[in-house]
Amino acid sequence: MTPSPYSAEERRKRIFAIVGASSGNLVEWFDFYVYAFCAIYFAPAFFPKGDPTSQLLNTAGVFAAGFLMRPIGGWLFGRIADKRGRKTSMVISVTMMCAGSLAIACMPTYASIGTLAPVLLLLARLFQGLSVGGEYGTTATYMSEVALKGQRGFFSSFQYVTLIGGQLLAVLVVVILQFVLSEDELRAWGWRIPFVIGALAAVIALFLRRSLEETSNASTRASKDAGSVASLFRHHKAAFFTVLGYTAGGSLIFYTFTTYMQKYLVNSAGMSVKTASAIMTGALFVYMLMQPLFGMLSDRIGRRASMLWFGALGALCTVPILTALQNVTSPFIAFLLIILALAIVSFYTSISGLVKAEMFPPEVRALGVGLAYAVANALFGGSAEYVALGLKTLGHEQAFYWYVTGMMVLAFLVAFRLPREARYLHHDH
Repeated sequence: MTPSPYSAEERRKRIFAIVGASSGNLVEWFDFYVYAFCAIYFAPAFFPKGDPTSQLLNTAGVFAAGFLMRPIGGWLFGRIADKRGRKTSMVISVTMMCAGSLAIACMPTYASIGTLAPVLLLLARLFQGLSVGGEYGTTATYMSEVALKGQRGFFSSFQYVTLIGGQLLAVLVVVILQFVLSEDELRAWGWRIPFVIGALAAVIALFLRRSLEETSNASTRASKDAGSVASLFRHHKAAFFTVLGYTAGGSLIFYTFTTYMQKYLVNSAGMSVKTASAIMTGALFVYMLMQPLFGMLSDRIGRRASMLWFGALGALCTVPILTALQNVTSPFIAFLLIILALAIVSFYTSISGLVKAEMFPPEVRALGVGLAYAVANALFGGSAEYVALGLKTLGHEQAFYWYVTGMMVLAFLVAFRLPREARYLHHDH
């Protein structure tokens, strides 16, 4: 048996760092996803005219607009992380997310200030989009660098454990409010409660992150290439576009079977809002538990093999699963179908940050991971709901299924470009 390269004290420190970084990640994503899960209730407050689908289209448009800020956030916070340190970047991003959530919690409605209300909502989402655009790349980089060698897939999977945990807590809070408050109370003021909770939790995360140790070193941060977009594209262009390629499909299918799925079960399968929320709560919980298992699997079979399985199964199964869900009548069968889809997505999400971090050297790692992820998310992840709802209103809902399938084929082909053994991080202690 190969002896561990870490002392017991070092292992404890690294595991604490994983917990500290991932707890902030959980709060960031809770704040971001609360918007998606509360949209059904506050859509009429900001967009009072039109039918329910058009109101959801408007709120989905604002959700997508938040994603358009992600490339800027990926660049800005990636540069900060590579030049000033991962810890500094993570502290700033969680502070900004706190401010954005607090702003939405206190925001006046259309009835109070007219068209200024949706404008302010849009500005708050843009601010949050900037924050979360930087959150992913920096946290992925930090957790990949601090994870234990030989177990990086397992430990790095906790980024998505907490990312999904943020979604789960968001939908769980909504489910609890649905039982405590009436429909009218939720639409009138109850939707504000989750945003207040998110803002308070972000303050706790801020203090946790301030206690983390830095993983980058002074010489790397002082490099003229540190955080440089020019250096990234001059020396690592192929890695950037490889990451961009499989992240496009990964983001699209992830948002299809998580944030959009609740609305899909209501609008297309004809389920009640409460039933759809309960299904998604259970599905997200199981999905969260899957991440360390699939991370461990990647430590055994390799990142490349995991990504190839993801692309192949996603391409083969997306249309059958979404078609079956459209016609499903049993909540239990719907739950099983969503779990099947999320198991396929887990091949990607469990190692999402790590497989990107392993493509770049430390001086441009946070920038490369964050910017590639943010661009792909802005174009394909954030627009998933909007495209799906738009095609539904045009009477071509099944076209969306094939769109997701096409992006899975692209992810499969791009995965062939991944090296069999990582160039970076692999030999680091």
